[in-house]
Amino acid sequence: ALAPRCGWVLPGLEQRLAVPAAVSPATARPYAAAAAKAAKKDAKRSRQEKAKEAAKEKPLPRRRPLMSKPVDDVYLTWLYTRPSYGLEQAVGMLKRFQELDFTHPKQFVYINVFLDMALQKKKKVDPFSSGVALPHRFTDEVNKVLVFTENEQEAEVAREHGAAIVGGVELIKWILEDEIQADFYVAVPAIIPKLIPLRNKLKKKYPSTRRNSLGSDIPKMVQFFRECHEYSVEDESVIKTRIARLDMPTEHIIANLKTIIQDICTFKPSNFDPIVQRLVIRSSTSEGLLLNLDGILPQVEKAEEKEEEEEDAADKDEQKPVQESIST
Repeated sequence: ALAPRCGWVLPGLEQRLAVPAAVSPATARPYAAAAAKAAKKDAKRSRQEKAKEAAKEKPLPRRRPLMSKPVDDVYLTWLYTRPSYGLEQAVGMLKRFQELDFTHPKQFVYINVFLDMALQKKKKVDPFSSGVALPHRFTDEVNKVLVFTENEQEAEVAREHGAAIVGGVELIKWILEDEIQADFYVAVPAIIPKLIPLRNKLKKKYPSTRRNSLGSDIPKMVQFFRECHEYSVEDESVIKTRIARLDMPTEHIIANLKTIIQDICTFKPSNFDPIVQRLVIRSSTSEGLLLNLDGILPQVEKAEEKEEEEEDAADKDEQKPVQESIST
């Protein structure tokens, strides 16, 4: 076939050249969608800015100040500040609630302790757990104590004083596999280097001198941990624990509460704000009563003030003879 000569015109070529090229709607759609999306974002941004400006210009509603003490027996609680009670008064109210509600007289008494864990700058007290010997026991339950020792005489002493499990390094495997569990773990110093594999497993229950679970006086440690009352920090800043039974004498309930509070206060240095911010007491069936902290927290600040006053008085006494000699 011969190629077309110069000047020949193919049929229909002129018509195709005369028609302008049309833009495909498929290619035009992404650009239009992007433009519409940008416009929506700008409109939304402008609405948000206008709303912020209106919120700034709008005055804040004045909150009605809470009233101190209700006059009537029935009132709206959110209109009044929460009343606080003395410790002896609160315990008496719990006993009265039990009589009026006809509930069990030997129900447990609980406290909720709200803590201030803050220290310098961003530092804070780490959540802790502890055991304390209460002056008045309120339950016959005995804790299960495990004693680590490789000395036969020490093992025999531990068994005589009520240790549930006594052994050496052979217990490590069983503890790691959860075949042996105890409430408290006690050890003598000679075996502690061999117990390092249990550090991550036992965590806070790992024997240590801080918790008084590492030492040579096995009878004392076993007796303490068998009868001690354990509590721990929950949700980083709250302690919820039982302290007594409601049918116990008021003096015994107060003594148990103060013992626990004094132990809690040892976990924060006294030169900071008190670790106990709020204290609520309740029974198993009653509402919580907010306690007045006066007379409950250890009087550390007052003791320091007395020391300063005594030092100032001593300085003044030393200055008096000097002034008298000058005047003569």
